[in-house]
Amino acid sequence: MAPSAAQYTVEEPFPISRVADRYLLFSIDVISHCRRNHNICGLLIGTIPNLSQQNVFLGIPVELMPEEARVLVERGAAYIVDDAEEHQKTFGKMSREERLNWLEQMDRRGEEVTRGVEELKEMKKDKALKERGLRREVLEKREGSVAESVASEATLQADSDASSDSGLGFIMKGSSFVGSASAASTPKSDAATNEASLFDPTPASPAPSAVSSSTSKGLSSQKHFVTPTTSYPPLPSPKDAGLELPLVPKSYPLFRYLHSLGYYHMPGLRFGCHYNSYPGDPLRYHSHFAATGLGWDDEFELLDIVGGGRLATGTKKAYMIGGEDVDVARRKGKTMEGAGLFSDDVDGEDQREVRAFSIEWAAI
Repeated sequence: MAPSAAQYTVEEPFPISRVADRYLLFSIDVISHCRRNHNICGLLIGTIPNLSQQNVFLGIPVELMPEEARVLVERGAAYIVDDAEEHQKTFGKMSREERLNWLEQMDRRGEEVTRGVEELKEMKKDKALKERGLRREVLEKREGSVAESVASEATLQADSDASSDSGLGFIMKGSSFVGSASAASTPKSDAATNEASLFDPTPASPAPSAVSSSTSKGLSSQKHFVTPTTSYPPLPSPKDAGLELPLVPKSYPLFRYLHSLGYYHMPGLRFGCHYNSYPGDPLRYHSHFAATGLGWDDEFELLDIVGGGRLATGTKKAYMIGGEDVDVARRKGKTMEGAGLFSDDVDGEDQREVRAFSIEWAAI
């Protein structure tokens, strides 16, 4: 079956949570929207609840690089939110009715999850019975007969224990320790009686209504407690979405340039560079470039170029270095009022803000 389209539409600008100077996305819909429409992948850093000991499989939230967050803000697709401050401000103003409504919704979601888990268990049980050529009615009948046999054996065992105790008392009648034995057995029997009184007697054949009520009681006792990944109510959009821009390193112009050409990016620390650049989604393509951003007037060692080229070529990539021409960027900012934000919009090489060079290592 082909995957269905997203059920929820994401309204832009959407919030990016800033937690301890890290930029995080908690909504699955927003994460999918960024990947489909903005070429933003990010890194999963959350622990999956059912695989808490696994370090390979991670879940939400997604952490964005400062460059990715900056691109989204500059495009007007997102805005930065101080997570701790906004949560205290928003949830501190919730009324009692809103809190109760939120708790009721969480309870309903927990009951839905529990019901789904129980249905899945029943489906697996029916499938196993069909594979063995059995029917549920036959299995339940067998389980009932086994329970009756176990109960009858327990009754016989109790009768035999009572007869043995009475025989022992008859044999030991007149001895000096009969009273102490009976006194020792009295608290034990009282404890057993008290323990038995803690539980309701189980009827041999409960009525259908009793079965349904006990099932619902079991569902309520086993209800899952859902922790939502998004805020309720949602945070309001700020009046000025471009008020705060994330701080970015000097390699950001190269990132912005490649991103404007449709490239996806992942951190390039493993390959000694700033970014691994992909021509499409990283799940479908191998990275084409190991990109390193430099300042236009920065000096660099030739040995770094040789090492980067050899490493990139050995891992089926090309090594790329690039930077922003500050004079061109300043001139375009004055004359065109920032129209050259994305550097692929210009035709002439002399008018391009960012210039990049790729290096491949050839065997000698």
